[in-house]
Amino acid sequence: MGSPVAFFEIISPDAARARSFYTELFGWAADANPAFGGYALVDTQGGEGAIGGGIGGGIGAADEPGEAGVKIYMRVADLEACLERAEKLGGAVVVPPHDLPGDAGRTAIFTDPDGNKVGLWE
Repeated sequence: MGSPVAFFEIISPDAARARSFYTELFGWAADANPAFGGYALVDTQGGEGAIGGGIGGGIGAADEPGEAGVKIYMRVADLEACLERAEKLGGAVVVPPHDLPGDAGRTAIFTDPDGNKVGLWE
């Protein structure tokens, strides 16, 4: 069985602008959470009738100047094994496995051979 897309993330140097753009464009709900540095969890309003029920995501500020982009996170059963396989296939680990707040699981990020950042969620 494959690893389903579990989450998406939009990072912007101006998170408020990005949040406004995407919520207005697509009718999403996204409220910034001060406890998470203003990071906003996104409800795409997909509901049960959407293809696969839709997936949730997040919109947040860039950690480094000039950083921006979109990442998708795949759900995997074993972060370490998946990262090891990614490296063997030409990828590189950029954020090692770490726990998410509130028992939301663990995550890691790697780059593919083209430099695209891809997230894993366990």
